[in-house]
Amino acid sequence: MKQEEYKKEEIDWSYIEFVDNQDILDLIEKKPGGIISLLDEACMFPRSTHETLSSKIIKGLASSNYRLLTSQFAIMSVTYQTEFFFDKNKDYVVAEHEALHYASKCPFVSGLFPLLPVETSKQSKFSSIGSRFKQQLQSLLETLSSTDTFDV
Repeated sequence: MKQEEYKKEEIDWSYIEFVDNQDILDLIEKKPGGIISLLDEACMFPRSTHETLSSKIIKGLASSNYRLLTSQFAIMSVTYQTEFFFDKNKDYVVAEHEALHYASKCPFVSGLFPLLPVETSKQSKFSSIGSRFKQQLQSLLETLSSTDTFDV
């Protein structure tokens, strides 16, 4: 949008191509087949393993344009191994520990675990690392959306 404005105003600038990452966001957080949803589902079933999780992710990827869990960033590609997704997602945050960290007088420690909104914590007793990450991303997007851009 800004680049269209620059063009109209005949401002000299170098065009910057932006890649729309909506498909990657959907791959990560879309329900029901997104990686975070699949992780949470797998962690709630006692017989789930990283193999069953990988199988579900691969099955979901078969219907998309992705064949590998490789993300292309500006300076490099990153390939993710699903083997440890399952175990890591089970490292859920205990509410009492979260409150203890938040109450710390050390700003660094209290900032590590900001308290979740009350309505969020009541929705489910299971709060995985993946769902917490998703909430933090949504919060960041809301913050970014509420800001005004300024040209320097």
